[in-house]
Amino acid sequence: MFGKKNASVTQAKIDSLIGAGTLIEGRVCFNGGLRIDGEVRGSVEAVTAASSSMLVISDQASVEGGVSVAHLILNGTIIGPVHATGSLEMQSRARIVGDVTYAAIEMHQGAVIDGRLVYLQEQGVEPNPSIE
Repeated sequence: MFGKKNASVTQAKIDSLIGAGTLIEGRVCFNGGLRIDGEVRGSVEAVTAASSSMLVISDQASVEGGVSVAHLILNGTIIGPVHATGSLEMQSRARIVGDVTYAAIEMHQGAVIDGRLVYLQEQGVEPNPSIE
């Protein structure tokens, strides 16, 4: 229950790496899993909307552009809109400047979002009623 993460997310395979000291300018599209340790100036998108796509952005990495993926683990910086159809985990050094659309979110102490949070509702599922 609490403290347990989705097994498919925690065991996701990283297929590609953008290494530290690397700068990519332009749109990055990927299948499976991608880890970014460098810098991307452009959008980063999973090719398919498959629930298995995973993006890991390390504490030294940054993306200046939109990010669209099923699962995102962030410890670096994203300047642009974020769309996570599965889960978003923001670790302590994570920073997002832009609007965030998410299905599930976990934020560690120190993580920052400078933008709007928009919850993705599954079809047919009503939002939880507010407690007054």
